[in-house]
Amino acid sequence: MWETFSNIFKIPELRRKIIVTFALLIVYRIGFFIPIPGVDPRRIADILQQSGNMGGFFDVLAFASALTGGALAKSTLFALGIMPYISASIMFQLLVKVVPSLEKLSKEGASGRQKISQYTRYATVALCVLQSIFIVKWVVQIGIVNPFQATFGFYFVAVLTLTTGTMFVMWLGEQISAYGVGNGVSLIIMAGIIASMPAALFNFFTTKVRQADPTQVPLEMTKLVIILLLFVIVTVAVVIMQQASRRIPIQQQKMTRGRKVYGGSRHYMPLKLNPGGVLPVIFAQALLILPTAILAGLGWDTLRRYINMNSPGFWYITIYCFLIGFFTYFWTSLMFNPTEMADQMKEHGSFIPGIRPGKRTADYLEKVMNRLTFVGSIYLALIAIFPLIVSSVMGVSLFLAAFLGGTGILIVVGVALDLVQRVESYLLQRHYEGFISRDKRVAGK
Repeated sequence: MWETFSNIFKIPELRRKIIVTFALLIVYRIGFFIPIPGVDPRRIADILQQSGNMGGFFDVLAFASALTGGALAKSTLFALGIMPYISASIMFQLLVKVVPSLEKLSKEGASGRQKISQYTRYATVALCVLQSIFIVKWVVQIGIVNPFQATFGFYFVAVLTLTTGTMFVMWLGEQISAYGVGNGVSLIIMAGIIASMPAALFNFFTTKVRQADPTQVPLEMTKLVIILLLFVIVTVAVVIMQQASRRIPIQQQKMTRGRKVYGGSRHYMPLKLNPGGVLPVIFAQALLILPTAILAGLGWDTLRRYINMNSPGFWYITIYCFLIGFFTYFWTSLMFNPTEMADQMKEHGSFIPGIRPGKRTADYLEKVMNRLTFVGSIYLALIAIFPLIVSSVMGVSLFLAAFLGGTGILIVVGVALDLVQRVESYLLQRHYEGFISRDKRVAGK
């Protein structure tokens, strides 16, 4: 393993890409310490720490902060993070599947994809302006800024600052993708999540261990050790499940030309157990947070109590799991078209052994994918509710327990696996040993 890490820096191109990646990520983290003009970030952090449960819009902030490293609680230059761009990208991925003109544009090659990317940037700016207005209005409402100072000029400068910060983060992500290693946007999200982990552990140590009764200190330390062990176990389980796939055997037809026989080879089509990744969990959380914010604004606290993410109960967990299952099937049905896949296999002279080409193949692929999606939705639901169970049983904050599941662990593991695979491909191309030894790689074939 250590030899593999040393080999990484023996390749000049890979070494340069890694240095560029880390340098741009450092620039991204520096932006977290540049406050919005006219706003005291320490005052905001104190209010959020004292509030405990502000409900409504605070739930929206807590959810977005979990994916941006907690920048919203600091109201800095990169307070919005990369989430407006992610939201716009997901929106256009869905629109491409349902809007015929966008679907036609996506099939026009590089020029079409570039046009859709341009539309995504325009949508990002619109989302940034909209979210910035709500953030600045919230800052004024909780008393961080004097209402007499909240003039049009303050709103304009604050919204412009937040929007510019997000567009700069988006540019950093594109530079990492072009000149660094891995997907830049994904690495930025992962960096924000990992950066908030030490703060969660430090907060637990200061609030639970230091302030606890001397007789309760061993119990609190035991909880901390158990949480760390659970983190390792959950991470290993997520890695295994993220890599899990069903291999469908594909046989190529034999073609005879003269005395030579072409084709006849056999390969496999991998169908992932979790094709939707973290998106079903994000959609389910967003859909649950929206009614919470609306009910809090209307003053209907009795109904809000049943779907409040800060104190989840039976109905919250039930609805949460149902939405995860629904969005898992919804996303898979949009991205996986068995009829189109079967037609492509038929055109290229490929078939599944024992299955007739055409409709029979499409039906078989749909049946297999439905079964995989069912198992994948259960896996996502368990990962999503595991932090809620740990927080309730062990009596720790949801902020700390969130790192044991949900969107955070899925994003970190997914991005880390992609990064390892990219680095290993560089090593194998230069005839170096990868992270997996050659003997194990051959044995796993």
